[in-house]
Amino acid sequence: MAGATDASGASDASVPPQARRVDYAGEGLDESQVAESPYEQARAWVDAAVLAAHERDDVPEPTAISVATVDASGVPNVRTVLMRFFDERGPGFVTNLGSAKSEELRANPSVAVSLTWPSLYRAIRFRGRAQLVGRSEVEAYFSSRPYGSRLSAWASDQSRPAADRAELERRWQEVLARFPDTGSDADVPVPDFWGGWRVVCDEVEFWAGRANRLHDRIVFRRTGVGSLADPSAWSRSRLQP
Repeated sequence: MAGATDASGASDASVPPQARRVDYAGEGLDESQVAESPYEQARAWVDAAVLAAHERDDVPEPTAISVATVDASGVPNVRTVLMRFFDERGPGFVTNLGSAKSEELRANPSVAVSLTWPSLYRAIRFRGRAQLVGRSEVEAYFSSRPYGSRLSAWASDQSRPAADRAELERRWQEVLARFPDTGSDADVPVPDFWGGWRVVCDEVEFWAGRANRLHDRIVFRRTGVGSLADPSAWSRSRLQP
């Protein structure tokens, strides 16, 4: 029984919690269904997830990605952000360039990123090395953000300690006064300390849930020079679940 206690009222940690059993009713991913390149396959799945998010309530953030890095001590670190770039060069995200993830990527560009859609029984894993996104791309993306999102890039000293919530609110009021909303995309400039990272992939794995835990895992591994959209740069194989 989960949460069991002894006579003293202490919890018995040896008693496992009651597991929730769900048999995945996914469509799977047969070799005959896999696109020729990892980009084509990933693009199809990302587009399907974005479409599903408009049609149902159980795909709330279809472009949310988990980004795993390694800190200076060699300890893994992971966080969830939104994928803001995705083309044949790889997936990318924006961040403060002084944040913990940026500092870790500068010291060790090895990175792993995953997209997971539990309700669709699908996931994609990207592994490779991080590369800074070009400034022109960053500026173009920044100008597309809502006013409040542009403002928060200035207000937050990302990953640094804050005394309390009041400090964040004070910083917000300061940048609100500094950059009033004029209705123009240029009313809040791109901070010098803000940018983006892209994953230059060496491996892309597609996971599709199936009944009885006999899931499909199809992996593309880099074998040559070329983009995610170049079939000749990749080999494809199946992994056991």
